Amino acid sequence: MVRAPPSPVPARSVSGEGISCVVGSDVKHLETIMQPFVPVISATGKRLMPTTNRTADRLIANGRAVRRFDRGLFFIQLTDRADGYTQPVVVGIDPGSQKEAYTVQSERHTFLHVQADAITWVKEHVETRRQMRRVRRYRKTPCRANRKNRARGGIPPSTRARWGWKVRIVRWLARSYPITQIVIEDVAAVTKPGTQRWNESFSPLAVGKAWCYAELEQIAPVLRVPGHQTKALRDQAGLKKSRNKLSDSWDAHCVDSFILASYAVGGPSQPGHTQVLYLVPLRFHRRQLHRLQPEPGGKRKPYGGTISMGLKRGSWVYHPKWGRAYVGGTLNGRISLHDMHTGKRLTQNAKVSDCQFLCTASWRIRAKAG
Repeated sequence: MVRAPPSPVPARSVSGEGISCVVGSDVKHLETIMQPFVPVISATGKRLMPTTNRTADRLIANGRAVRRFDRGLFFIQLTDRADGYTQPVVVGIDPGSQKEAYTVQSERHTFLHVQADAITWVKEHVETRRQMRRVRRYRKTPCRANRKNRARGGIPPSTRARWGWKVRIVRWLARSYPITQIVIEDVAAVTKPGTQRWNESFSPLAVGKAWCYAELEQIAPVLRVPGHQTKALRDQAGLKKSRNKLSDSWDAHCVDSFILASYAVGGPSQPGHTQVLYLVPLRFHRRQLHRLQPEPGGKRKPYGGTISMGLKRGSWVYHPKWGRAYVGGTLNGRISLHDMHTGKRLTQNAKVSDCQFLCTASWRIRAKAG
């Protein structure tokens, strides 16, 4: 559903303590789910307890608050209040290989459910890059001397992308909610003697989750819950989990994130609502030396990049013809626009001057499938 202001006001961009969003007439082009509870930010940028839609509308009508949008999340910022009382608020995380879920929960209320697609394409990109680099080095052409190998170690790119995606989403939620604790289902496994392939496959996972936990600790204390305990808590609450891992239904993944958050904060056994905000990470093509295959005439064109005619790719814009979309590539002085819900390209011939900039983003929001 769409939340839009009743009347347009002059557009402007605001930024406060950890807040960066668009307000004014721009908000009528930003969509989000109809949130049962609206996050509240004080005039000084402090995160306060969320309020109901009715209270938020009354505060806006009385001039005591203004509307804000942050990449799919609607919240209000008070104009006459700098501080307020807060209660414990927990974020529950259910990690997964294809889908993952997040729930923001207090002792009495369920504030938000989020289901996000996992990042799965980085390993393929790294392998392609390695193959192209080797092809270039084997050519019998003058080239610079190879640099000495950099220090080995660290987190593999695909592992770093997967766990970094979780950290980014929690940081995004922490911009609007007074998060006091993070509870996550711990992905655990043991090494096996004599099985080198198993141990090598698990090592990046262990390194990645250790890095993720360290980053989350900087936001709020992290509580790790084993997977078997999550199932026991779900069974105790009388909740069932769908076997369709790719489903958009609440009980596919958000049921676990909810029961983890409710367990940590001492909340109810049933969710206050089952509305879900769906996030899809955008797949950027970083700048490459050239395309993989030459063009007619044997020339290889440069490919990739993250800037299109001065706009960062993935930015949300509003176009008079195509509506709300996000920015893709560029061709012959024009930019391409993509549908927010499906990701399909709408046009390759959009002028930058016709696009009203809304915000930068590395993900899009989509409607529930079906």
